[in-house]
Amino acid sequence: MKTVVTAQGQYIDSMVDPRFGRCSWFIVADSNTGQFKAVSNEKSFEASQGAGIQAADNVTRLGVDSVITGHCGPKAFRVLKAAGKKVYTGGGGTVAEMLDRFKKGELKEAETADVEGHWA
Repeated sequence: MKTVVTAQGQYIDSMVDPRFGRCSWFIVADSNTGQFKAVSNEKSFEASQGAGIQAADNVTRLGVDSVITGHCGPKAFRVLKAAGKKVYTGGGGTVAEMLDRFKKGELKEAETADVEGHWA
C-alpha cells in the first residue's frame, strides 16, 4: 500500500505541511517495501490558482491509496475521493510520526474537506 504525506521538506523526518495543494513536498511511503521517496510539488505550490486540483491530480498519478495532510480544501478533496483515495486530515508532527500513527490505525478518514478553498 502506498501513502503520501504532505511535507515541508524532502525527508521522512520533515514536518508535515498543513497545506495540501501548496505543500512543498509529497513523501510517498510504500508499506510493502518500506521505501520512501520525495516528490516536489513546486508546480502546484507556485500556481496562481487551482493548486489543490493540480496537486490532487499529481498525487493520483503517483498511484497512492491514501493521503495524509494537515488540511484539504473542497476541490482537491473531491478530486481525491473521485479517484478512490482515502484522505486523512489533521496531520501534524513529522512525516515518520504520521506514518506510524497511520500504521497503528490512529488516524480517522476525513468525510469532507476541512477548509474553504484558497486557504493559506
